[in-house]
Amino acid sequence: MGLRFYNTLTQQVEDFHPQHDNEVRMYTCGPTVYNFVHIGNLRTFTFQDILRRWLQARGYQLNHVMNITDVDDKILRNAAKEGKSLKEYTDPYTAAFLEDTGKLRLQRPERMVKATEHIDEMVAAIQTLEQKGFTYTSEGSTYFRISKFPSYGKLSHLDFSGIKDGARVDNDEYDKDSARDFVLWKARKENETFSWDTPIGDGRPGWHIECSAMAMKYLGETLDIHAGGIDLTFPHHENEIAQSEGITGKPFARYWLHSEHLNIDMQKMSKSLGNFYTLRDLVQMGYTADQLRYLLASVPYRKKLNFTLDGLIAAKSSIQRLRDYKLRLDTGKFADGLSEELTKRTAKARDAFDASLDDDLNTAEALAAIFEFVRETNVLMDAGNFPAGNTAAAQELLARFDTVFDVLNPDAVEGGLSDSEIDSQIVARTAAKKARNFAEADRIRKELDEAGIILEDTKEGVRWKRK
Repeated sequence: MGLRFYNTLTQQVEDFHPQHDNEVRMYTCGPTVYNFVHIGNLRTFTFQDILRRWLQARGYQLNHVMNITDVDDKILRNAAKEGKSLKEYTDPYTAAFLEDTGKLRLQRPERMVKATEHIDEMVAAIQTLEQKGFTYTSEGSTYFRISKFPSYGKLSHLDFSGIKDGARVDNDEYDKDSARDFVLWKARKENETFSWDTPIGDGRPGWHIECSAMAMKYLGETLDIHAGGIDLTFPHHENEIAQSEGITGKPFARYWLHSEHLNIDMQKMSKSLGNFYTLRDLVQMGYTADQLRYLLASVPYRKKLNFTLDGLIAAKSSIQRLRDYKLRLDTGKFADGLSEELTKRTAKARDAFDASLDDDLNTAEALAAIFEFVRETNVLMDAGNFPAGNTAAAQELLARFDTVFDVLNPDAVEGGLSDSEIDSQIVARTAAKKARNFAEADRIRKELDEAGIILEDTKEGVRWKRK
């Protein structure tokens, strides 16, 4: 039937076809770098990784942009409180995000773009909205008048017909179901430390305009896919649509994909309940990144995921079962010959795996197809009924599985640093040097040296090689 996704915009499962041949132009909302990302965030980023990996497996070329939000209310407040520049405050959290996602084996998007490096584009977007009559100013700040955009609410499917015209909000995040004119540009207040002096005033951008400006700069006026967590549907993604379509008069994104929430032991994750986890917390408790990756990927992205520590233990068992099976295929002694029936069974398992992921990334069904095949063929191996001629096809099936789930190779986590982990450490060292934290930079270099990694600082940047 081909690849299909549930589109939040239409509330239907739709066949997927990109606009430009086999190129997929995709924008995903990245982290707001005011703290370490928690496992709820990582659930969304893992879904986005599964999505891009399956698109690649289906032959598509990815043009994927992810934003790094390094200016918003929380960041400005915290940076000022700590007496740091925005860069000094956000760089360590950006490096930590790259380190965590590297450990989870999440592929890097083709572009990762920072909000603070695109202020000019945001100002230009706001000026265009102003020219087209979508904005008004109040006390130096610029707001988007949502009454000028009649289809407001089409993504979240909320009824905003009774909204009060002119009611506005300055906060980047606000209550669900509360439709108010939102801020595009915030005028600098007397007690505020950070601002940009621009043609539309001295101030800083609102959160929502950041993504519109950056997405359209790199991907054009209409994206193929926009993805993120379900919590961003309103107001963030709703406001992105209003801004972007106000500017261009064209659809902003053709497919909107949203991942559901993660709960901890059937409760919402919160620090006050003591059930708030980061990847770093779990590693300190003795769990591994591949256990978390497997657990986060095992539940289809549109279903709520109930996270438990027992679930991580079960994930470890599942991963080990698959690795043991791969080892048996790679090193076992099998009788000569080829079974046509087993050839058909292997093809059937591959078809079931592909069909499950084609069906709106049904990862649970895809895993079921693999484990059923493993169970059946282990029985055949035990009975001496698995010919050597069938091993290659079984190995290819496992390899296809691992292009998406990426948990079979223990070396990436347990046998030394992976390439992505090394890259993340180098980013952290560079950030430390720029912040003049030379002790931390030296510590990272020493840690890499002890892990067998040699760094070379060149004019073109940092190069590395293994000893």
